[in-house]
Amino acid sequence: MKKILYTMIRVGNLKRSIDFYSKILGMKLMSTYDDPVNKFTLAFMGIENSEESSQIELTYNYGVNQYDIGDGYGHVAFEVEDCDRACVEIKAKGGKIISEAHLMKGLNEIIAFIQDPDGYKIELVQLPATRG
Repeated sequence: MKKILYTMIRVGNLKRSIDFYSKILGMKLMSTYDDPVNKFTLAFMGIENSEESSQIELTYNYGVNQYDIGDGYGHVAFEVEDCDRACVEIKAKGGKIISEAHLMKGLNEIIAFIQDPDGYKIELVQLPATRG
């Protein structure tokens, strides 16, 4: 294996999810693909212009507006420079914080959790090397 290409999550409203990942998290819409025969649309979201990094594939299946996330799903994690500042910015943009920034005992990382419009958890991680 060479690298992780993308993580796919199913969404109930593609525009709402693209807006969240771009406007709240600052990601870029890298590409889209619509397949009317198989009744789905894909949107690939990435960080800035880094086409070399892994992406999130948002999958909208025609006519499905909601999913049961289930108890097997964990979360997607993003590295941030300043976890406290990221939470403030996300709240100001209308994002939902479900766990404020706090020190993760034993790992020496500051983490927080937010939630996307479909209920998926997203972890923000401030690694020790990025703290001032």
